[in-house]
Amino acid sequence: MEIPFTKLHGNGNDFVLIDEHERTVIPDEMKAEFAALYCDRRLGIGADGVLFLSKSTTSDIRMRILQPDLSEAEMCGNGVRCLAKYAFDAGYVKERFTVETLAGPVGVEARYTDEDFTAIISMPEPKFERKDIPATGDGEYHEQIGGFEVYAVNTGVPHAVILVDAVDSVDIAAAAPPIRRHATLPEGANVNFVQKTGDDSIRVRTYERGVEDETLSCGTGATASAAVVHHLGYMKGPVQVETRGGPLTISFEGGTKMEGPAVTVFAGVIVY
Repeated sequence: MEIPFTKLHGNGNDFVLIDEHERTVIPDEMKAEFAALYCDRRLGIGADGVLFLSKSTTSDIRMRILQPDLSEAEMCGNGVRCLAKYAFDAGYVKERFTVETLAGPVGVEARYTDEDFTAIISMPEPKFERKDIPATGDGEYHEQIGGFEVYAVNTGVPHAVILVDAVDSVDIAAAAPPIRRHATLPEGANVNFVQKTGDDSIRVRTYERGVEDETLSCGTGATASAAVVHHLGYMKGPVQVETRGGPLTISFEGGTKMEGPAVTVFAGVIVY
């Protein structure tokens, strides 16, 4: 048995993509275990998640993302860009299309500039009310956890956002897990440490739920971080976001949008 796959990344946030546009390749009951096995960077291909691309009855294509801890994420901004590049290159979609996700339909504008692929993603609108994150209590989320002032927002998935003087001074491996699993966040949350670097620019480091480690970039995390500083009135936008893996641009006029690259790394075949 042979299973074709493609490895892609968006600013270093990397994925294995399985094309199920014409047929189911991995049965649904095996997708989580498949992701856990092949996301392993020593015993598998290595990735932050596995993207499954299929046809959709409500959008142009459908994306599911399974993570190394066997969970399924509702949405992934960098993952959508990678899926968009693959689908665009394969001829499944044109320059403008929609992707079905568990967080709802996501609009995409895809283009090449010379050999560089870029996509503008219409992100889910940020939700600040606790019931929408979800989080316990009423109103907007603002808590003190482990000595940090924590805000939270849902940008397709739950995100905690912490403003700090210098992101490189934070021991993320120690600081993030208590926030990621805090009792006020019943479904957990990704954790973003954010440093202001200019009038409309920030640096972000993200500890990702499901990966349970820091990732080089997180699209929904960059969006959440920019949304919080915008919501608090610190920045008007567009907000230039520097992640460890590269830049993203988050804008809020006419809806929340994320712009960034996606790169095909290699293609291969898993042989059983």
